[in-house]
Amino acid sequence: MTALFRIAAAIVLVAVAGCASAADRGPTVVVTTNILGDVTKAVVGGEAEVTVLMKPDSDPHSFGVSAKEAALIEDADLLVYNGLGLEEGVLRNVEAAKRSGVPALAVGEGVDPIRFAASSGETAGRPDPHFWTDPQRVAKAVNLIAEQVVAHVDGVDATAVRSGAAKYRDQVEQVDSWVEEQVATIPPESRHLVTNHHVFGYFAQRYGFEVVGAVIPSGTTLASPSASDLKSLRDAIRRTGVKAIFADSSQPDRLAQVLASEAGVDVKVVPLFSESLSRRSPGAATYLEMVRTNTKAMTDGLR
Repeated sequence: MTALFRIAAAIVLVAVAGCASAADRGPTVVVTTNILGDVTKAVVGGEAEVTVLMKPDSDPHSFGVSAKEAALIEDADLLVYNGLGLEEGVLRNVEAAKRSGVPALAVGEGVDPIRFAASSGETAGRPDPHFWTDPQRVAKAVNLIAEQVVAHVDGVDATAVRSGAAKYRDQVEQVDSWVEEQVATIPPESRHLVTNHHVFGYFAQRYGFEVVGAVIPSGTTLASPSASDLKSLRDAIRRTGVKAIFADSSQPDRLAQVLASEAGVDVKVVPLFSESLSRRSPGAATYLEMVRTNTKAMTDGLR
C-alpha cells in the first residue's frame, strides 16, 4: 500500500506541476520566419514572449519544425506567419493550428501583395510573398502585427505595444528614405536586377528597377533552372548589359557563377541577405541592418 500511495502521490504532483506551469506561462507570440520575428519583437517589446521558429541563415521555403516547435505553434496566443505560401515546410503546422482555433495573422495578405510575373515559371501569377524587400509594406505590417497582438494576446499593455510599433515604424520609414537616396546614385540605365530566384519584385517596384531575370526562374528556391532558362537569361544579360548577379547568401551561388562566366560580359556575383537574417556581422542581424547591407551591395554592384 505504501508503494502504491507513493506512486499515486507522484502522479498527483506531476499533474499539479503541469497545471501550475501552464497557469504561470505568460503570453506568447509564435512567428514562423526570422525577418517577421525581428519585426514582431520590435513591436511587442517586453509585453509578451516572442518565439521565432526559423533559425538565422535558413531558407524560408524549406525549413521545418520539430515536434516541440509544432507544439508551441498549437499553444500560441497568436501565430504570425507570411500567409502567401512562403513557409512551404511548415504550412501544414500553420493550418493545423488555425483549425484548432489559434489566432493567426497572415501578414503578407494585408500589405497589398503583388503577383509574380509571367517569367517566374510555375509561380507565375501567384502572390509574391517577399514583401519585406519594400520597407513601406513592412511599415504596414508593423501596424497589422500591433493590432493583432492587442486584440488576441491577453495581458499585454495596449498602449505600450502601439507605442513600440510607432517607434519602430518610424525607423522603417527612415530606412526607406535612406534607400531612396542610395538608389538615386545608380544611373537609371543601370537599374537592372538579376537574382538567384525571383525575390526582389517589391524592391524593384518601389525603387524603379527592372527585373531582367533570375537564375532560378521561380519564386521559390525549391525549383531548378533548365538549359533553355539559363540561355534566355544569358541573352537578357547580354542585351541589357547587367553588371552584377545577386545571389542569396544562404544559397550556393554556383549557378550564378556559371551564368556569369557564360554570359560573355564582365558580370560580378554579389551576395545578398534576401530571405533570412544572418549570424554574420556586419550583415543582417536585424531587418533594418539587412536592408542597409543589401542596398549598399546593390549600389556598389550596379554603379
